[in-house]
Amino acid sequence: MEEASTSPSRYDDLRALFVNCTLKPSPQQSHTQVLMEVSQAIMAEQGVHVDHVRAEDLVLAPGVYPDMTEHGAERDDWPDLYAKVRAADILVLGSPIWLGERSSTCARVIERLYAHSGELNDRGQYVYYGKVGGVLVTGNEDGIKHVAMGVLYALQHIGYAVPPQADAGWIGEAGPGPSYGDEMDDGRRAGFDNDFTQRNTTFMTWNLMHLARLLKDAGGFPTHGNQPQAWNAGNRFDHPNPEYR
Repeated sequence: MEEASTSPSRYDDLRALFVNCTLKPSPQQSHTQVLMEVSQAIMAEQGVHVDHVRAEDLVLAPGVYPDMTEHGAERDDWPDLYAKVRAADILVLGSPIWLGERSSTCARVIERLYAHSGELNDRGQYVYYGKVGGVLVTGNEDGIKHVAMGVLYALQHIGYAVPPQADAGWIGEAGPGPSYGDEMDDGRRAGFDNDFTQRNTTFMTWNLMHLARLLKDAGGFPTHGNQPQAWNAGNRFDHPNPEYR
């Protein structure tokens, strides 16, 4: 398609982090990873620096503090992962569906992201302002939109900007059966010919890059009206009706 072959801008100064929240540690096959690779390949082709992490390969201690070893955990790999989060302009979380919900690993990653939500960036805004977020979902049961809804709400709540159509996914036939990328009896790979999934993954990927480009060129998200220190200094909202002030 024209949009994919003739890009309207350069993206080679952008960084993207894909965090696969499968429940399977490496080297087990992750169907979520196979779908994430579609988006990663599009970004890499445009020169985006793409990094990928499988969360289950790390020890992410439960909790909502930046370093849980300071709160009783024996080990916590989150600080190293958070350094990659801070460096990335784009964050994509990938999750399988279990019982209609995002994976417990995905919930853990979001909790740890939340641990930094009160910190500020160099523009005096909350730390994730100026960054862009999206989500990819796989499974063999209904729930793509439900999982995406929760993940994208969490990302925007802590400060990420969410572009149009920032989610995509694939679900096979309900119940046991092939998952995304599995080889079928006829040699085809499950889901690879699903136009809805491939289209939405492509749209999501380009929209993430477009919005990241806009924000980077603008120097970040506008600061007017969203700086905590300015609010604390007394720049609060006055109701236009004096009766309610």
